[in-house]
Amino acid sequence: MSIPIGPSGKTERAGGGRATGSKSSEWASWILIGLAVAAVVVLAVSLTTSAGQSNDAGETNTATSAAAVAAVDGETMTFEVDVQGMLFVPNRVEVPAGTELILEVTNSDSMQHDLQIRDAETGLIRPGETVTLEAGVFTESVQGTCTVAGHEAMGMTFDVVVTDAGGENAPAGADALTNPLAHVPTLAERTVDHEGFEPFDPVLPPAPTGTVHEHEWTITEEIRQIAPGHEQVVWLFDGQAPGPTLRGAVGDTFRITLHNEGTMDHSVDFHAGEVNPDEHMAQIPVGESLTYEFVAHRSGIWMYHCATLPMSLHIANGMVGAVVIDPPADSDEALSDVDEEYLLVAHEMFLGDPDVGADAQRVSDGQYDLTGFNWYPNQYNLAPLEHRVGDTVRMWLMNVGPDNPLSFHVVGESFDTVWSEGDYLIRDAGQKGTGSQAVSLLAAQGGFVEFTFDEPGTYVFVNHQMTDAEKGQRGSIVVTE
Repeated sequence: MSIPIGPSGKTERAGGGRATGSKSSEWASWILIGLAVAAVVVLAVSLTTSAGQSNDAGETNTATSAAAVAAVDGETMTFEVDVQGMLFVPNRVEVPAGTELILEVTNSDSMQHDLQIRDAETGLIRPGETVTLEAGVFTESVQGTCTVAGHEAMGMTFDVVVTDAGGENAPAGADALTNPLAHVPTLAERTVDHEGFEPFDPVLPPAPTGTVHEHEWTITEEIRQIAPGHEQVVWLFDGQAPGPTLRGAVGDTFRITLHNEGTMDHSVDFHAGEVNPDEHMAQIPVGESLTYEFVAHRSGIWMYHCATLPMSLHIANGMVGAVVIDPPADSDEALSDVDEEYLLVAHEMFLGDPDVGADAQRVSDGQYDLTGFNWYPNQYNLAPLEHRVGDTVRMWLMNVGPDNPLSFHVVGESFDTVWSEGDYLIRDAGQKGTGSQAVSLLAAQGGFVEFTFDEPGTYVFVNHQMTDAEKGQRGSIVVTE
């Protein structure tokens, strides 16, 4: 669209000649031109002044002058955006250069959020409320955020990607990754359903019958998805991380044969075994096998892992698991009856090149990206455990590290029983009017907690080393009547 500012002062005759007006008509034309120019200047000043001023409702109008430009140079595009947890859905739009962008932002979360893109902002949006954000005209890509403290760090960003004939421009700051080897998914990205996710079953079956337990495992190195949108090589005992859980009773014999089909030496160290390390924990060359046999003399939950150097790297790449040894059923240490048993293996996660896996230097430096239970961050937020009021559960815990401590806590629950590293710290505490709020386990330590659900609701379990909970060691238990 163009804006006329006055006549040209020249007309064409039908015969092709040019006619010139009189002096009075020329002066009239110049007066009209001057008035038009003055009107345009006043309009421009008015529009510029109004941008950034507050209306009677206290809302800031930051896009008025930009809208005027868009009317000339581009088009207007409107998108609907929903706030779901710590995520804008969608969290990215693509627009041609010169487009005026309008967003209809609905807050479907239970807490207030906002969205700021450049100088345009929604203000705090209450749960269930919809706000229109006139974001202005875009000639380059920009990233917006929720400005509530800490929400941007948890993944509340919104990318406006401007496209042109030359292709797509990346949003500002999109390449500022904390890990140069991989994109680290935000909390928002980790807590919405995504392609390729399959939860690891945390249910711990009872010990099998018999006193001799024989298993044959193959050691492999395979590419798996270990975080939303990220696949990389992991090193596996029998095709899984964590490795298979072994369970038996005090006095049982375990005989594990391992076949190394990887690309390097591997080995195994069962903490539950009291045996000669030189023989049983020997390196297994590629293509060869080793049988590890031990008798379980002591009850508890025990770690096993690859013992090949550097052990931190082999653990970080997934070569870990747990052995659960039940105390004698007729002893004072016997396990009580519960409705369900679970096993959570706690660990740090190191994202790396897809074909390499965890980077040895980053592991050595302790530069982990995420944390998880059972080798996937936030997986039990996506696939919550389910129970009914009155159910009692036993949660076995094994912290495999390689470095960080675990402080296990369930929001809304107190533990009636806590067992840690060989001893009951408390037992049946609810009957005594006491209880426990958290159990702490260093790397390579294990234990279990027991608790009963008295009311329906969603009970969140976390590592109360809170920044590690926010990196992925977090899940939910949904309790119904």
